[in-house]
Amino acid sequence: MGATSIVRLQWLLGAACAALIANLYYVQPLTGVIGAALGIPRAGVGLLVTLPLAGYGVGLLLLVPLADLFENRRLVLVLVGGETICVLLLAFVSRAGPFFATAFVVGVLASAVQILVPYVTYVTPEATRGQAVGKVISGVMLGIMLARPLSSFVSDLWTWRAIFGISAALLALFFVALWLALPPRRPATALRYGSLLVSMGRIFLTAPVLRRRAFYHALMFGAFSVFWTAVPLWLSDPRFALSQRGIAAVALAGVAGAIAPSIAGRIADKGFTQIGTMLAMMLAIASFLLSALARGGSTAGVVLVALCAVALDFAVSANLVFGQRAIYALAAEQRSRINSLFMTTFFIGGAVGSAASGWCYFHFGWPGIIALGSALPALGLAYLGTERR
Repeated sequence: MGATSIVRLQWLLGAACAALIANLYYVQPLTGVIGAALGIPRAGVGLLVTLPLAGYGVGLLLLVPLADLFENRRLVLVLVGGETICVLLLAFVSRAGPFFATAFVVGVLASAVQILVPYVTYVTPEATRGQAVGKVISGVMLGIMLARPLSSFVSDLWTWRAIFGISAALLALFFVALWLALPPRRPATALRYGSLLVSMGRIFLTAPVLRRRAFYHALMFGAFSVFWTAVPLWLSDPRFALSQRGIAAVALAGVAGAIAPSIAGRIADKGFTQIGTMLAMMLAIASFLLSALARGGSTAGVVLVALCAVALDFAVSANLVFGQRAIYALAAEQRSRINSLFMTTFFIGGAVGSAASGWCYFHFGWPGIIALGSALPALGLAYLGTERR
């Protein structure tokens, strides 16, 4: 492939990843209206958020390793095609049970993202691999950050079902684009599927770079989840009294942090991954501490919260690129399994952070969120101090 074709493919993969990953997060600000429309008890609406994320975790463990076994282009197209159909079904399902089941499958198939992310490393020269990964990760982070405000705005304009119809149409376009643009990639492994899964435990135990990078980002993504789980509660309470649209605007401001992957990719390509990781963790800590200065009832307070969101999103996005740039330098024939282990580990960190955030905010308010959110990257910083240069 020529240099221009490689760059175009990088941006296509980033955009496709954004469209896929967003399907996990569209439902988060809409749980109330979807629950009411489908007759879901208030105690059960949390499943609307949990099931897509749980499905994504299952997909990371069971589907992503298949990229080390089957031809990657065909595998991606099967998953994206299935995702398109399932997302479209969400726009029409009228009962809670089928909606829950479909949402879970949407999460499973969205794990195609983590086949597309390492895909770019197979067609990019080693010297610019960090920048290439940065472009694709920018798409992943944009999808995560834009999904919540976008679904809020679309629901406000039309109905909550509209966002799933729009997403399905977008995925159909990406299916065609990927079918035309993706080069074939046949893995060299001769392992069977069962042996492939068993080998993942050995890989995790024998790859210290993978373990470190996975734990670093589990702590950072945990902090990210702590912030974004609690901040809508904080901004909607009487001190700020923001509407759903106002909260969506703050979330939209956080999208500015998505510029981080491109910058981080260049830093990683120059060999400064360790110092970049340290700076990302320090920025995450500072973003939580700075939020303590935000005062409710003022525009300045809301602006400060938005700036903290940008800083945190920047730090987490950059750290993700540093981690993936490091693990993609490991054995190419194991890259999909390595990526699966990396993503699963930090996904668990995010899930734990999200669960702890709600409990912490209920008992200790925003000061408790500051303490919890800054403690996680501080722990990562302490662990980083034990790493050899």
